[in-house]
Amino acid sequence: MYDQANQSDLIQFATITAGDTVIDVYPGSGDWTRIFSGVVGPEGRVYSFVPAEVAHFKNDPVGLMRTLAQEPGRENVAAVSADVVAVAQVTTAADVVWMHLFYHDLHTPLIQAKGATADTFNRAVFASLKPGGRYIIIDHAAASGSGTSDTTSLHRIDRVSVVKEVQAAGFVLDGQSAMLANADDTHATKVFDPAIKGNTDRFAYRFIKP
Repeated sequence: MYDQANQSDLIQFATITAGDTVIDVYPGSGDWTRIFSGVVGPEGRVYSFVPAEVAHFKNDPVGLMRTLAQEPGRENVAAVSADVVAVAQVTTAADVVWMHLFYHDLHTPLIQAKGATADTFNRAVFASLKPGGRYIIIDHAAASGSGTSDTTSLHRIDRVSVVKEVQAAGFVLDGQSAMLANADDTHATKVFDPAIKGNTDRFAYRFIKP
């Protein structure tokens, strides 16, 4: 997890405020869900969305999020799960869809096993957002020009590919940040390698639904 300064900067970048509805896509251990819960407050809503494609993992990600939703003060959190492209069917219209270190997985056999593609998912996100809603993508950068070739082997994706795919779904690029950049990352190492884990070069994009 990031230090408090980066957490605050990312919240500001995502323009998440009190009363917002946020969809946290594949929330992992729930760190961001907890943060969003505090930011949006009692008038807001946070959907901790676990794609069905990963629901079978041994750590029981759906169970973890259901337990999180029962924590004191988390009345504004709902743990939901469905096929990744069915996100709009298990949530209400959102102000923000948050995707942290997961977008590249849309190009892996695991997430595509039920027929999902980056295109169908991006269109599902478009449908899940209110007009003016924000789609935030943070991910591990791959080498420039590599496209989606490193998504399975290195868990990285070329940032240019992300922009093209998301814009094709109707979104407008509204902002980008280099706050998580690391110029020392060669983009040639798997993100789980101890030599780079936690310090990969990362990009952050904010897209808007017109």
